[in-house]
Amino acid sequence: MKDTGPIPIESPLKGEWMVLNSPGTKVPSHGTDYFAQTYAFDLLQVDWAHKPVKFYKKSTLSYILGKVHLSDCYCYGKPIYAPISGVVVEVRDGYPERDPVQPIHDISIAFKNALFFNPEKQNIQDIAGNYIIIQGEEACTFLGHMQKGSLKVKNGDEIKSGDLIGNIGHSGNSTAPHLHFQLMDGPDPIIAKGLPCCFREYELYDNNHWIKVENGIPKNKDRVRF
Repeated sequence: MKDTGPIPIESPLKGEWMVLNSPGTKVPSHGTDYFAQTYAFDLLQVDWAHKPVKFYKKSTLSYILGKVHLSDCYCYGKPIYAPISGVVVEVRDGYPERDPVQPIHDISIAFKNALFFNPEKQNIQDIAGNYIIIQGEEACTFLGHMQKGSLKVKNGDEIKSGDLIGNIGHSGNSTAPHLHFQLMDGPDPIIAKGLPCCFREYELYDNNHWIKVENGIPKNKDRVRF
């Protein structure tokens, strides 16, 4: 496994996205090295015209009252593609999603799992939801919080970067439908260490213009297009 710098990968998504919890802003990106999250990314779609931006189509009051359903969220069900080539080493599906999205309940679950998760007593899906792990030549990649029943691959499948592997969901330690993904130095996120990665190519929206970026690491709240 390389440790000489960020490993270039293809984007696991297509279209326009907002970057959150990015290692381009801070490391560890999610505030912890646990679960190999040191250089993890979160990506979601938002309404950029609304200030502040929001990830759902209904009113803010509807969100607060727990009336925003998964079908109201911009990126729910969007396709996810393999960011690296390799062999699928673990697939976990069947974990239920919470519908509607309920901010207080979802955030409380996230904090509880972050603070008290015990891998010896709990299922890793309590944090990861439905997920896929792919082992490549340079690293393993983990993609989590996927839509229940959407995973398109099985253990042992050989896949290429760009292959469709599933859809965005709201499972596990998720406060909104989004994609969480990361690179690791091994296939077991409980003991693996996170590895830095960069996107081979994307566009960054800056000063009302789209700028092409190669081998870059976008920052928190960047508006990017793959």
